[in-house]
Amino acid sequence: MAKKNAACPRVDIGGQAVMEGVMMKAPDAIAITVRRPDGTMVVKRDEYVPLSKKHPWMGWPFVRGVVNMVNMLVMGMSTLEASTQMLGVLDEEPTKFEKWLADKLGKNVDKVVMGVAIVLAVCLSVGLFIMIPAGVESGVMALGMPGIGATLIGGLTKIILLMGYMVLCAFVPDVRRTFQYHGAEHKTVYCHEADLPLTPENAAPFTTLHPRCGTAFLLIVFIISVLTATIFSGIRVFALRFLLHLLMLPIVTGVSYEVLKGLAHADNPVTRALRWPGMQMQRLTTRQPDNGMLECAIVSMNVALSGLPENAPKTPEGWVMLKSYKESEPGYVFPAETSEAQA
Repeated sequence: MAKKNAACPRVDIGGQAVMEGVMMKAPDAIAITVRRPDGTMVVKRDEYVPLSKKHPWMGWPFVRGVVNMVNMLVMGMSTLEASTQMLGVLDEEPTKFEKWLADKLGKNVDKVVMGVAIVLAVCLSVGLFIMIPAGVESGVMALGMPGIGATLIGGLTKIILLMGYMVLCAFVPDVRRTFQYHGAEHKTVYCHEADLPLTPENAAPFTTLHPRCGTAFLLIVFIISVLTATIFSGIRVFALRFLLHLLMLPIVTGVSYEVLKGLAHADNPVTRALRWPGMQMQRLTTRQPDNGMLECAIVSMNVALSGLPENAPKTPEGWVMLKSYKESEPGYVFPAETSEAQA
């Protein structure tokens, strides 16, 4: 059996669990695969050019972490929107408010909804993980606790809120299934990194815990934020502490990204010990997938790396339809009559 904790290679293939599917991001393309209720897998592939290629300075160490965080937030929301469209769950009529907002802004409803969702997500994150901990810090300092102790309590509050949020999310059935697809994504990435043929049987034995996971990144961000917050631990005013936490976020993010990459790309007793807490945190956001979920992840990996199969049948929207992950393997070609019959 392949090793379950092999160090990651230098060329990283990442991904994201979506509603009833998986997105995989290769260096030059993004692929999304979802499984519809009838069992058919629907796949789309889009070319992708990293921002660091367009603007080299965005690939500089410490800068790239901030760029990546913003890019993944936007890409994550658009990916979720695309996956729900592919499943056909966004066919409902827009509300009057959405139509009014789109008319005023001169944009289509989907873009407006995505923009509002991103703003709400950012506000929720700032409120939960910056404002509340800053308030706790100021509160315990008002009771006489030293600044260093208050900063540590604020950091612990962040981690407790994060874990509590993840636990609560797991009670939602659709989210639990998404956590299973998250596990499928990790297993497939491991299988690819081990240079094994991408099959459900080869991917299944791997762990669902991966060192480059966003869950691990969040924990590193919180730990680094506590360390950097000691710089202004003597400040007692809530508004000032909140503002400083907010201003330090780009620095914390940039440093955390470099730490995550460094720990993921080295495999020795020290790095294994340092990344262990982040790996264990993923037990809250991953679940064991079934073979059908692994197939979706494998299809996305194959399509992202090698492109869509030739002559594949398509939906009216132009998305490719597959019945088996084998149809996504490099070099697979559908009989010409398949696409003709679909047309």
